[in-house]
Amino acid sequence: MEKVKLAIIYYSSTGTNYQLAKWAEEGAKEAGAEVRVLKVPELAPEEAINSKPEWKAHVEATKDVAVVSEADIEWADAFILSSPARFGNVASQMKQFLDTMGGMWAAGKLNDKVVSAMSSAGNAHGGQEATVQALYTSAMHWGAIIVPPGYTDKSIFKAGGNPYGTSVTIDQDGKMIEDVEEAAKHQGKRTAMVAEWLKNGKN
Repeated sequence: MEKVKLAIIYYSSTGTNYQLAKWAEEGAKEAGAEVRVLKVPELAPEEAINSKPEWKAHVEATKDVAVVSEADIEWADAFILSSPARFGNVASQMKQFLDTMGGMWAAGKLNDKVVSAMSSAGNAHGGQEATVQALYTSAMHWGAIIVPPGYTDKSIFKAGGNPYGTSVTIDQDGKMIEDVEEAAKHQGKRTAMVAEWLKNGKN
């Protein structure tokens, strides 16, 4: 059976969604997928990044992470999209990337891709679920097959119980409040598993 190709595409200013992406990568690899962790282009000016030490440090720490390309989109059977919430919506950097998909969408190259999504916010009701759903709205327009985690594993309850996609609250010190590591890994595994069914045919 052919390996599933999964692209985990994220935006992260200080590292939270990058960490979610890396955990999902672990889970997907355990499920046998070939995985690429990719960032979307940064739109913020350098002076804004340099004004926040934690933002500057994260940009430097992830300088070797590849920026997602059209070739990556064609390569992948499945995507996990991860973005922080911005006023209950997708971060502008991620939204800009999604808006560049028009040509591929028009050519039918996004049809039947498997898509799952994750998010974070500065408080528990700061738009985490709305952000995941906004990512899924784009996927619906692509003709993608959306794979939420639902309540398919006990780790989801431990992580706060978001059935739409793994999400986490960040405190004032930039630390994760909920324990979401296993939930993110499960989401990576589940996305890879469903993509494998689609690719090879579920028995």
